Amino acid sequence: MEKQNKSNGSQEETMQKQKGMQSSQLMQLFEDELKDIYWAEKALTKAIPKMIKNATSAELIKGLEFHLEETKEQVSRVEQVFEIIKKKPEAVKCEAMAGLIKEAEEIMEECESGAMCDAGIISAAQKVEHYEIATYGTLRQFAETLGLAKAGDLLEATLQEEKAADQKLTEVATRAVNVEAASKK
Repeated sequence: MEKQNKSNGSQEETMQKQKGMQSSQLMQLFEDELKDIYWAEKALTKAIPKMIKNATSAELIKGLEFHLEETKEQVSRVEQVFEIIKKKPEAVKCEAMAGLIKEAEEIMEECESGAMCDAGIISAAQKVEHYEIATYGTLRQFAETLGLAKAGDLLEATLQEEKAADQKLTEVATRAVNVEAASKK
């Protein structure tokens, strides 16, 4: 009987150690993803003005200008999350976002101004939004799992902004831009 209790005790210790290792591994993944999105958001503060410059739809320009300001606030929120986990904010190049920005730049270089270019900008911007939605959703879940409630709240706020930006782009596209682009020959 005593042997069995000893066995159960060591099983519990092993489970605790495994949980601690998983938690620290998850924290490392959380930090890595945070560094990626920090780079991505900072890169977007440079990419969105190029989209604004190339857009012709007043509604699209207004939406992009609004989202540029949101993006600057999102950079600040990511910095706050770094503070919460007691890490210095660090940006590590996000290859996925770099590729999405490069694609957006290529679209703008290749298109003529007008509705076709606006449709291309919306397409590129929505790809960016979908990447951000996936990333912020994952980061929020990691934060919750790690017991970082305040970080989770900050990440949730950004997630909701990204979803709203995606919805706004869809509305601009369906209300006017795509119809106008389709009528061009």
